[in-house]
Amino acid sequence: MLKRADGIYIDLGMAKPALIAAVGHVFQSGYYFTGLNYPVLIKALYDVGPELGAVEALRLAGDVRLFDAARRALYKNPKMGSGYAEYYFELLYIEETTLPDGTVIPERQTRLDIDEFVADMWNKGIHFGIDVAAVSTAIAAAKPDRITFASDLEPEPGQDATVVEVASELHRSDAPKARADGRVDLQSFENRFPQIKENMRLLKKQPAVPGLPGFDLSGRMTAPQPPKDLTLRFYAGDGTEARELEDGEYLVSTREGFLSVDAKSSRISITDKIVSTEGVSGRTTGNLELAGAYEEYGDVQEQRDVTGSDITVHGNVYGNITSRGGTVVLDRNLVSGSITNADGSISIAGVASNSVIHTGKGRITITRAENCVISGGSVKIEEASNCEIIADEIVISVAEGCAVAGRNVDIESAGPRRRTEMIIYVLVKDVAQFDQEIADLDVRLAAFDQSNQACVAEMERIAALPDVRRYLALAAKLRTQELTLTAEQGQVLRKIAGAVASDLQAINKLKLELQAGHTQHKLLSDRLARVIEQKVEAAGIARCGLHMVSGETLVRTMLFGADTTALTQLPPKDIKQRLRGTPSGGELLFAESAGSLDWHLNSRLRPAPV
Repeated sequence: MLKRADGIYIDLGMAKPALIAAVGHVFQSGYYFTGLNYPVLIKALYDVGPELGAVEALRLAGDVRLFDAARRALYKNPKMGSGYAEYYFELLYIEETTLPDGTVIPERQTRLDIDEFVADMWNKGIHFGIDVAAVSTAIAAAKPDRITFASDLEPEPGQDATVVEVASELHRSDAPKARADGRVDLQSFENRFPQIKENMRLLKKQPAVPGLPGFDLSGRMTAPQPPKDLTLRFYAGDGTEARELEDGEYLVSTREGFLSVDAKSSRISITDKIVSTEGVSGRTTGNLELAGAYEEYGDVQEQRDVTGSDITVHGNVYGNITSRGGTVVLDRNLVSGSITNADGSISIAGVASNSVIHTGKGRITITRAENCVISGGSVKIEEASNCEIIADEIVISVAEGCAVAGRNVDIESAGPRRRTEMIIYVLVKDVAQFDQEIADLDVRLAAFDQSNQACVAEMERIAALPDVRRYLALAAKLRTQELTLTAEQGQVLRKIAGAVASDLQAINKLKLELQAGHTQHKLLSDRLARVIEQKVEAAGIARCGLHMVSGETLVRTMLFGADTTALTQLPPKDIKQRLRGTPSGGELLFAESAGSLDWHLNSRLRPAPV
């Protein structure tokens, strides 16, 4: 300690045990501090109390004074308890005393002093925890009182290591969704199923904070319980991992998906699919627009929209499901709703009633359909009644009162339903442009046939002339050496050749014309065969198979100019109009109330000429 003009200072640079020993030495030597700042004393010795700031020495008291023996006798022993000390404060008197010069000082009242009290209690073992305010109040009181003037300081527990959320997306928000144009969508929630991006920080570990030690009245330190630590990686499920970053340890997503928290293990996972058991309604989820797969165990209520991909619903659907791809599976019924899949299949295990079912290129499978508009790449239905169906391939076990259009139609049993007729359209691609070219080639081939036949007839006429016939016969025998001529006979033959020279030239010219005609005919025939092959390829497959007809059933062809996808993309009302309206064009293939039909387009196309 340092004594300066303005008081006693304590050197904060010394070790705590040395400071305690220094203060104890003052008290045990019969001195005490006047004007003692007790909180500063406790802070300097035990580091308990408010921060003192960055100082090397701190004023502790005004001075040091000898503790008078007569005054020391005024202080009694405290009553010790478990973790506390009591003292009985009462009115005090100093007995009559006679000075050496014979002067008598009569008995007089006196009071304790707080500075003396601290020094006396120190020497009696109480080095810590004196409530100087309570003691000063008790000393100044006019009546006796017993108070607890000192107590132990219990250790302050530390803070266990915890995790804190650092991403707002970890919580659902059922507030109405704000649109980009500033309006509010009251049919949708802001964030019903949190969607997490890749490499997003989800949780941060807050390290454990040690507690503060306690002290008993003698100044002995009581250590606090060590705080509990945690391992952040224990919270990491599929799609998350613990990473040590520059500003701490975080739980980070390793892929994009949906948040899933295991209630038992508290593990956080990022999954590709949302699994819900609450159903889709205005009360639970509102309309849903999701980036990934969705599985719902409840019902989708009317006027509710679910948009996503790979959607599975185990309940009934009364609303609308729109999938960007994958598979849409409905385990129960679709009633007065719709299911659309841009690029994937649709499967309905129950009944589809008064609904719209559409897929761009996938397959639609339904157990039973009533009063539905169905369009897609291929359709398979066990029972269909009063439905409008259009697809490339259609397979129906029982169809009643339906309007069906497809390129490959196979129906086990077909017939009307009450007043609704049963009509089947076989989609046949319009290949009229090939027919026109085929007709032009036929005309040109016929012209060459006629020209070639005329050449042959003229050659036969000239060759039948007597002189020409005789010359040709002699020439043929001479070529085969069946006949040998003398010199005189040779002169006669030359005379005959001179007489028919013009006829022979005409025959040679006709031969050249006939050869060119045959060449042109062959080229046109090959061209015709190629065009017919192109027509067959462009027309593709078109067939209709009716195994049993029970009631008036019509089967017609329906021409179309583009891919059938354009027909399946028509709005439901246009599909109804197209299939239920008055037929325009096309060929009637079947109009009976009994029997069967097995019609193939390829057998009706013109075969290529041999």
